[in-house]
Amino acid sequence: MNQDQKDDRIAEISITGDLTEHESDLTDRLLEIEPGGECTFYFDSPGGSPYCAMSLMTLIRLRGLRATGIVTGECSSAALWPFAACERRFVTAYSVLLFHPMKWQSEENVALAEAAEWARHFGQLEKDMDSLLADLFGVSREAMDEWINPGRYISGPTLAAAGLAELISAADLVSSAGILMQQLIEPQNGAPHEMAKPKLRKTS
Repeated sequence: MNQDQKDDRIAEISITGDLTEHESDLTDRLLEIEPGGECTFYFDSPGGSPYCAMSLMTLIRLRGLRATGIVTGECSSAALWPFAACERRFVTAYSVLLFHPMKWQSEENVALAEAAEWARHFGQLEKDMDSLLADLFGVSREAMDEWINPGRYISGPTLAAAGLAELISAADLVSSAGILMQQLIEPQNGAPHEMAKPKLRKTS
């Protein structure tokens, strides 16, 4: 391909392992995509730093990226925020997602007053992030709270049944991979895709 020829391939980005360990590489990959461009994320991550999660989510949203997220294995904890920021979300029959309260820690030795301020700050930030996660998924904050506190493992089929993602069935996984990917990434007849309305509701 010569320099004057535009590369129309959709960027594919793997989010695997701890987010924090790969934040620099992931940020660089996102910045390589033009604002408003398309990309596909493949998730298999147990989470990482909440700050890293917020940064990646913010880049996706501020740059108006048309992102598709596919949970190929695990998408838990902090990894949920960039996944929720995707316009289209896919899970398989074997995907697992852990929703739980954020865990904060500091490797520094701090005085009592500073530790108290640390706890106050992160207590408020945790509430704000939980509310944002509900907004990104398009469900009520009360309903999302039932998954986060005290924490629940959610399977791919359960997430899809709640209307928060689309399910790739076991039968789909054994079909022609190339055809399957084309169907996932490209809406039929060029029509814009609309995700099913979320069905997650607060239970008594």
